[in-house]
Amino acid sequence: MPALVLVGAQWGDEGKGKATDLLGGSVDYVVRYQGGNNAGHTVVIGDQKYALHLLPSGILTPECTPVIGNGVVVDPGVLLHEISTLVERGIDTSKLLISGNAHLITPYHRTLDKVTERFLGKRKIGTTGRGIGPSYADKINRVGIRVQDLFDAGILTQKVESALADKNQMLVKMYNRRELKVEEIVEEYLGYADRLRPYVADTTLVLNQALDQGKVVLLEGGQGTLLDVDHGTYPFVTSSNPTAGGACAGSGIGPTKITGVIGILKAYTTRVGAGPFPTELFDEDGEALRRIGHERGVTTGRDRRCGWFDAVIARYATRVNGLTDFFLTKLDVLTGWERIPVCVAYDIDGVRHDELPMSQTDFHHAKPIYEMLPGWTEDITGARAFADLPKNAQAYVRALEEMSGAPISAIGVGPGRTQTIEINSLLRGK
Repeated sequence: MPALVLVGAQWGDEGKGKATDLLGGSVDYVVRYQGGNNAGHTVVIGDQKYALHLLPSGILTPECTPVIGNGVVVDPGVLLHEISTLVERGIDTSKLLISGNAHLITPYHRTLDKVTERFLGKRKIGTTGRGIGPSYADKINRVGIRVQDLFDAGILTQKVESALADKNQMLVKMYNRRELKVEEIVEEYLGYADRLRPYVADTTLVLNQALDQGKVVLLEGGQGTLLDVDHGTYPFVTSSNPTAGGACAGSGIGPTKITGVIGILKAYTTRVGAGPFPTELFDEDGEALRRIGHERGVTTGRDRRCGWFDAVIARYATRVNGLTDFFLTKLDVLTGWERIPVCVAYDIDGVRHDELPMSQTDFHHAKPIYEMLPGWTEDITGARAFADLPKNAQAYVRALEEMSGAPISAIGVGPGRTQTIEINSLLRGK
């Protein structure tokens, strides 16, 4: 049975939560495989809106088992608060599973994240300041603390002591911050152990056994393709691999078990944080996209930078992820424009580039080459079949599909759970 990967095909915030929620009733497990509480999903069910930061979107589907995989970095205080908030709203969280191999975000990670970003000044990357990067750095340096360490006070104390011996030197001598106390951090984190223990499992074993039993597993990334640490607009990226290849490492599911990779595309483009953005708008159109699309980060609360659809990065996402389908979101936001520009290539120093340039320097100098497509004025939020869309909206979708290199199998026409047009089944192999 299929293991499906759901990835953002732009800079994140494409609407992955809506796509996961759409599939939630047809899959058995939904797995977050990377990132931390630096990303967020918004899911609208009826008149209720749910903002999720660490929890997989499958937490809102009773039949589904939500899983936080080994590739995620977990802030235990944030996670437990998020669980408590959902429980207060009547959501059952008892089926949640957390990998014992997932790494923990600690107070010194959060502190270092904030002070280092502040000291970068004009060279800042635009991190959320939630400790994600420093936690991943400790993981790679093999000095990280994992969920399983919460259940061994001796190991936890030893690891915190080792970390602070180095990090306190940096905080005090380089950044003029106060020294953090080993005993305070150990006491706080041991206090999380009993509350987290019922959720902790060997998730790699659970997921592979589920696939062997014919279950369907959906793997969801936390950010977008262009924020991937290897394949994104480095250094303005996240600290992990939200691309499809990261799903295997972050979940323990082998690549031969992946049967489909679904890319989530917004009908225009947005970005949060610093970094190049060729189609970014600084005019009334950009402000209109921001206002109509409610473009504010779920986790950060920051306004998103807005621009027209970029087919160059869509083709790039298709290539590096091996996309089998696209889910196009927020098509309804474009209602009302007489003509809609779509970036089909870049002009870099007078030379046309149909593919993403190799160097960061070139990408910073990329100017969009636009093709104008006819717009529509009809309200499409009630459309439930492709034929219900106005002819120009249909043509817009087909043009994006051709430019992007993979079939658009579903379209979001509003924030609600039912405001979706499904053209082809996204559950390949079922």
